[in-house]
Amino acid sequence: MSDGSEEGALDGSAASVRPLRTDLAPIIETVEAADADALVAVGDRFDDDLRYLTRFSGPDRAYALVVVPDGDRTDETDGDVATGRAVCCAPAPFAEQAEREFVGGGRARNGGEDRGSGGGDRRFHDGVAREVRTENVGDHAGERAAAAVDELVDESDGRHALLVPPSIPHDAAVYLERAGNELASTSAVTTARARKTDAELDRLRRAQRATAAGMARAETVLAGSEVGEGEETGSPTLRWEGAPLTTERLRREVNAALTARGVRDAGNTVIGAGPSAADLHFVGDEPIRPGETVLLDVSPRGPDGYYGDMTRTFVVDGDGGWGRRAYVAIEAAREAALAEVEPGVPAKTVHGEAAAELAAYGFDPNAGEGEAGFTHGTGHGVGVSLHESPSLTGAGELRPGHVVTIEPGVYDPDVGGVRLEDLVAVTDDGYEILAEYPFGIAPEKRE
Repeated sequence: MSDGSEEGALDGSAASVRPLRTDLAPIIETVEAADADALVAVGDRFDDDLRYLTRFSGPDRAYALVVVPDGDRTDETDGDVATGRAVCCAPAPFAEQAEREFVGGGRARNGGEDRGSGGGDRRFHDGVAREVRTENVGDHAGERAAAAVDELVDESDGRHALLVPPSIPHDAAVYLERAGNELASTSAVTTARARKTDAELDRLRRAQRATAAGMARAETVLAGSEVGEGEETGSPTLRWEGAPLTTERLRREVNAALTARGVRDAGNTVIGAGPSAADLHFVGDEPIRPGETVLLDVSPRGPDGYYGDMTRTFVVDGDGGWGRRAYVAIEAAREAALAEVEPGVPAKTVHGEAAAELAAYGFDPNAGEGEAGFTHGTGHGVGVSLHESPSLTGAGELRPGHVVTIEPGVYDPDVGGVRLEDLVAVTDDGYEILAEYPFGIAPEKRE
């Protein structure tokens, strides 16, 4: 696990960053344990399972990965025995990029000293030999994968047992089955993605620091706003730099701050004010008024595909009431949830403690969608997907390397919403908040 000592931002000022690559040895072990012949994944750059497996950030068209055990293969040049082979069937225009990111990124450093404990091909960090193939580029990616399996797996009848992630496209599955293969879904990729390596934690910290900068911009704008009359309704609204302050205007300020730090908003900057703050995914345009809750959920994606995720709630010129009472309850629920985060704790326990604390403050901990109270889980995993395993309302225990949000919230569709969220890594003896950011319902200038 990382010691969190890396400094700098995503603008190139950071210290050296650990190489980002995926250990395919556990995938090989899963294939062997299932008595299968290969794992096959098909998708494009929007398929997070495939991006995780290959570290290939393009293309925008389908490609395939085939991973097979290969304990008997010996490299002719250095005599190394490969524990497996991984073949990326890439579109021809992206061959050079695939060679650089998939093959080059997986090569061992320091003479092979960083390879996995399973030994294997010393040219690659995990002993799994990688290659890129661009033949038959006119065929569907599923057909290309089936052809690669036929060549890589020494079976005379051409029928193979294949493991596939649940995300595999239907048409790719059809091509694989038409070629005589039997498919079985596997959770191996989901399981592998859940526990982050030091390199992944580096990316998450950097993305979360950029997220905090976006939040600071929003809080600073809110702190610098003034109360004025609405241009159309005549009711009080906030004004900033001579013009009405709206959720969309504030969103643009946040997104500009994110872009300046090398991350993209990915359409995930959620800002609601008043009743729209009770909408968990509000991206519309509403005026911001004094005394109402302003909920900001900022979730940008970094250049290596890893997300940040942070939520804060503010009230400008507030007078207490529902918003203040909800904020106090959420602070207590957050502390109760964090107190449970450590290895071996059932994930559901974290959610249960947050819900119990909110109930103690008089909020419904099991409210349904559109009802007043706590309407969602306390948190979820974050990585190359904004929502991934583990879930804090799901089965299983927390383990070192899990990265989850802690985000209790309460909502009233007629009034607004309050949520506080941080990104937390489970460590060997507790947790690490990946980027600290201040709390307080009244906004302050942070820049």
